[in-house]
Amino acid sequence: MGGDNLNFQFLIFDRVEELDLVGSWELVGLLAEQKKCSAPKLVTLNTMTPSGEHGMQFVADAHFSEAEQADVIFIPGGSGSRIAMEDPKVISYLQEQNNRCQAILSVCTGSFLMQKAGLFNGRRATTHWAFLSHLKDDPEIEVVEQRFVHDGNIWSSGGVSAGMDMMLAFIAHVFGTEVAADVQLYAEYFPATTIYGRPFERENVSEYIRGLSQHA
Repeated sequence: MGGDNLNFQFLIFDRVEELDLVGSWELVGLLAEQKKCSAPKLVTLNTMTPSGEHGMQFVADAHFSEAEQADVIFIPGGSGSRIAMEDPKVISYLQEQNNRCQAILSVCTGSFLMQKAGLFNGRRATTHWAFLSHLKDDPEIEVVEQRFVHDGNIWSSGGVSAGMDMMLAFIAHVFGTEVAADVQLYAEYFPATTIYGRPFERENVSEYIRGLSQHA
């Protein structure tokens, strides 16, 4: 996969989960400041002025039907993903892009769009722990209960903040660990190890969350 001048396209829709989108956007923005890629673009699947799950307002650069060709597509989650996945034009777009772009990454319930488009078929994938059963019901998908998963040109992560870990890993994969280290340092993204409560004892959480018990 080529590195320099990659075109990152972040998909968005009404009721997107804000941190799914903004966390990784920040990391790619820092990458662009290093002249390692072009400035990321916000491409909407429906309205040009979508609202986030918690009220943040966005203005898209383009509608997916008119967007320029992307090298990397990033799909966030949020309750709006369930609506977007029912649009056959959106699904066709993702299927076409899977054959054209270099990588597609999904966070949280962005996985629903990936699944609907068949992009997880025959691959390892993951999603937010609360929605793992949604993927497990699909015999075409090998569900892996990890924070993020990389299989070929497809990357997927758990919910919300997990997308930032995936994006840093993607940056390291494409541009090298030193570039990823610079991005991580400037973002000061070194998550604290404090675990509040005992989340690993909750029902239906993923294996990697249960594994946090050793750090409690």
